[in-house]
Amino acid sequence: MKIGSLFAGIGGIDLGFEQAGFEVAWANEIDKYACMTYRANFPETLLIESNIRNVDFSQLEKVDVLTAGFPCQPFSVCGKKQGFSDERGNLFFEIMRAADALQPPIIFLENVANLTEHDNGKTFNIIHNELVSRGYIIRYIVADACDYGVPQHRTRTYIVAFKDEDASKRFKFPEKCTLNKHIADVIDMTKEADKSLYYDENSYEYKKLSAAITDSNQIYRFSDYGIQKSKDGISFTLKANMGTWYNRIPIIKDNFGIRKVSPYECLALMGFPKGFVFGNISEKSKYKQCGNSVTVELIKMIAENIKNNNIKLKQGENCVIN
Repeated sequence: MKIGSLFAGIGGIDLGFEQAGFEVAWANEIDKYACMTYRANFPETLLIESNIRNVDFSQLEKVDVLTAGFPCQPFSVCGKKQGFSDERGNLFFEIMRAADALQPPIIFLENVANLTEHDNGKTFNIIHNELVSRGYIIRYIVADACDYGVPQHRTRTYIVAFKDEDASKRFKFPEKCTLNKHIADVIDMTKEADKSLYYDENSYEYKKLSAAITDSNQIYRFSDYGIQKSKDGISFTLKANMGTWYNRIPIIKDNFGIRKVSPYECLALMGFPKGFVFGNISEKSKYKQCGNSVTVELIKMIAENIKNNNIKLKQGENCVIN
């Protein structure tokens, strides 16, 4: 099975589907720095670096699944919550334009948890109606990544829409599982990191942190309310503002001092494998890309269920997916 990826970012959704056995036929992303990281990890994939509004979808290969982690800021509780009145929110209708041209049997969408509640549910109703009017049947879940094996609280809305009614009935989202990995399992506290990440012991920040850090198995960060501490060895949500405000980068105490978590450690907390690399970009861009991405392991689990569901359909009499 093949996917076409919209708002691909650095490829978190694509990687999850690829790990589940899908092939990425093509991808679209506008951010040049995200494209640099994408190309470093998907060198064989056709990447269209362009505003989605300029993409001629009729010229692209048809796919089994159209995926899109479309811009979340218009719907996020951390943003202005302008929804479809925000230019970025209107980009959802570009996904529908792609669907009209490509007629994919399945559409997979990812967005913030607040998507279902935004504007008293009116936003989600619009998304629902746009899909239903095109013959799709919707399944969705609001899920926290830490309930699916990822040591980070990251609650997101996942939508899987099927053209085939039998496929929609057969499909099930992954079951919650026991969290066996925690912060200390992902970040090696016994290995010294780059010296630039450590706070100077004479600095004001170090003194505040030293007094606040009581558990080296937790992760910390500066917030509007002081120093925030995680619980149960699970990271709080990694945000894109790590790349804008340096003091919002998560902090740990390892065997060598108090330091910021590195961009690659942020990737690990998102479920990215060790072989994943950044493009030739700034440190700020690396942090921003982490906060803008997805938890790969949960995407993989959903993709596996989509694939297994499709295999069952192919063995039945009502198969409409080729």
